[in-house]
Amino acid sequence: MSVTDPYPRRIVCLTEETTETLYLLGEQHRIVGISGYTVRPPEARQEKPKVSAFWNAKIDKILALEPDLVLGFSDMQAEIANQLVRAGLQVHVFNQRRIAGILQMMRMLGSMVGADAKAEALVQRLQAGLDEIAAAAAHLPRRPKVFFEEWNDPLISGIGWVSELVGVAGGDDIFPELAEKSHGKDRIVQDPLEVVRRAPDIVMGSWCGRKFKPEMVSARPGWAEVPAVRDGELHELKSSEILQPGPAALTDGVARLHALIGEWALRRA
Repeated sequence: MSVTDPYPRRIVCLTEETTETLYLLGEQHRIVGISGYTVRPPEARQEKPKVSAFWNAKIDKILALEPDLVLGFSDMQAEIANQLVRAGLQVHVFNQRRIAGILQMMRMLGSMVGADAKAEALVQRLQAGLDEIAAAAAHLPRRPKVFFEEWNDPLISGIGWVSELVGVAGGDDIFPELAEKSHGKDRIVQDPLEVVRRAPDIVMGSWCGRKFKPEMVSARPGWAEVPAVRDGELHELKSSEILQPGPAALTDGVARLHALIGEWALRRA
């Protein structure tokens, strides 16, 4: 920080969503380190040093960058945060799990770097996009039942913001009660045959960076009678577009959901 710029000038982002948000705010010059999993925006991978994965980080490399702020996400990065705090760094860990939380994160981050007005404009633009998709979804002839599969073994259903975005896009999450749970271990579908009983019309898979394999879904015992399996409605979504609680999910992620749901509804009109 300086007299002319009293805000953090050397920021390390341990996850992608804060990196993407700072780029969208035009504040990318403040970033000095990013997660190795960052793919958005693509220029970040070329311009910024990679200093962390998700569960672990190169602490020495982060310290060498002399950041005045490190940004993380959730209790899953608590140990990284603990090490950095003990080393004397200033750390802020966001914990957004819903659409409202994602928008709040952007406002908070904007305030942290003195870009309140730009952050509010970004939030308003993203909210307008969500409202537009919701309005279009309201005119679809049918709403499908959707199973969003975040992991395959054990079977894990979608987190809160994903469930909400399925609703915005025109579908109904078949496990809304699991979406209330923050941690993956609490969203495990204990009996895979419960998916059969709830009969999703569409299965959407995003296996945390691992390629989604429809043939594995179709081969599960008892799943042949699931409408989505019977009708070939097994679709992959990129993890970078839907499982990062940031701008990507509220733009490309929800657009992809809406396109898949819209195509399904029109075929059955």
